[in-house]
Amino acid sequence: MATQTTASCTGSTLLQPISEIINLPLDQVNFVACQLFALLMAVWFRIYLHPSKTSPFIRHVVATLLGSYLALFCFGWYSLHFLVQSGLSYSVMVFSGLENMHKYCFIVTLGYLILCQITRVYVFDYGMYSADFTGPMMVITQKITSMAFEIHDGELRLTKRDAQLNPNQKYLAIRRMPSLLEYLSYNCNFMGILAGPTCSYNDYKAFIEGTGFQPRHQENANGKENGKCKQNEPSPKNAVISKLSTCAISLFVYLSLCKLLPVERAIDDDFVSSTPFYLQVIYLYLAMLALRPKYYFVWTFADAINNAAGFGFSGYDVDGSPQWDMISNLRIMDIEFATSFKSFLDNWNIQTSLWLKRVCYERCPVNPTAATFLLSAMWHGVYPGYYLTFVTGIAMTMAARAVRHNIRPHFLVSDSHKCVYDIITWACTQIAISYTVVPFVLLAVGSSLKFYRSWYFCLHLLCILVVLVLPVKSRRRQTKEQQDGLQQDGLQQDGLQPVGLQQDGQVAHSSTDNNCNQKEKAS
Repeated sequence: MATQTTASCTGSTLLQPISEIINLPLDQVNFVACQLFALLMAVWFRIYLHPSKTSPFIRHVVATLLGSYLALFCFGWYSLHFLVQSGLSYSVMVFSGLENMHKYCFIVTLGYLILCQITRVYVFDYGMYSADFTGPMMVITQKITSMAFEIHDGELRLTKRDAQLNPNQKYLAIRRMPSLLEYLSYNCNFMGILAGPTCSYNDYKAFIEGTGFQPRHQENANGKENGKCKQNEPSPKNAVISKLSTCAISLFVYLSLCKLLPVERAIDDDFVSSTPFYLQVIYLYLAMLALRPKYYFVWTFADAINNAAGFGFSGYDVDGSPQWDMISNLRIMDIEFATSFKSFLDNWNIQTSLWLKRVCYERCPVNPTAATFLLSAMWHGVYPGYYLTFVTGIAMTMAARAVRHNIRPHFLVSDSHKCVYDIITWACTQIAISYTVVPFVLLAVGSSLKFYRSWYFCLHLLCILVVLVLPVKSRRRQTKEQQDGLQQDGLQQDGLQPVGLQQDGQVAHSSTDNNCNQKEKAS
């Protein structure tokens, strides 16, 4: 066991004795230890390198150096890939024209990530589902590509060609090319180098410069116009304690249940042949329920680290309490009680959903839903199970949209009818999600197809039937019709057209843009 654990880790072996004692792979032990160290450094960073005491240059340098150290400790020489990917992409940004820079940068960054994923999976250790060097590269890919598109949008704003941009794109637009230090700090800072989450460059820059606690209008995209914040800075203590408590509970639940409810049992021949189908459905739901706390732990811990450093403040709620969810990656209760496929996805891996929306869904001229799911599969990796999951997700999304548009209105006549609808759709959503993500967990195409065959591809066939029978307008067509209606209403009400346009920018995806919009509305 010890020999295998050491062989599968390219990082430091300092914690090898602890790994052997608790019987966990060394790379996972290194990951947790580095996140604990990052949490302590985050508190130190907020107190002793506060923007009121330290220049942005020093904060950038320290954040980058600490991030580089954590990467080296966890991944050894493989962490050089982070610098190579970042360096190649920055060269593209500097030396290519602004008109197509974002496209070239997207191809280079995603291409390098996929190349590394291919070598890791098919050359070195196929099937190793553990901490690996391509995980941080996935977050760096999000940051680099987001920055490239935001620089392109900033160029459109500077040249007065921003009519095609929606309000959020205008808010996120970068008007000045970041320096190499700012770029590396954004990509490789110690708060997000290991587990993210991704964030916009403007928000990170405001955090470094100390302007992130004041309300900023969309037009103030460079974070400098309003100067230093004059109001009292809210403390993240309560938010950090709450999130660390969530981490502890999630880790306990995961370690207690993951071995009792393995997903692999769902394709075991004896289990399938001896278990009634309805019990197989219940078991699959419970197995996925036991698996999710692993992600709750990792993402919530990463969020707590950022909050401890003073990053992630999104404003105040109606009671005046500070909210620290600007870069949160999930909403656990909304996930577990989601009543639609879209609602589940909107609250799961939120920052990745926003990234997919901003670089693909909003910009793809043809079939943006399919393109977004395909990009998500390519970004996640090269295991066949990923592609089976996201292809299935396309069918699930289209079917769920058709059901919601055609069936839901009939249940809104009373509260009791809506309650019945919510219970039914909750159960259907949980079954659909569990069915969809089985290949994501099993990874291999053979075992994934074996599972789908044991279910007779029933949900695939049901989705196809629903899509063929129930008519539904594309989301883009609905948005256009809503925009036309808002514009007509605005023209009839003495110049309210800009308000209509502002609303339209939030109609189709208001749930996924809450983090960005809260930043604009904070008071």
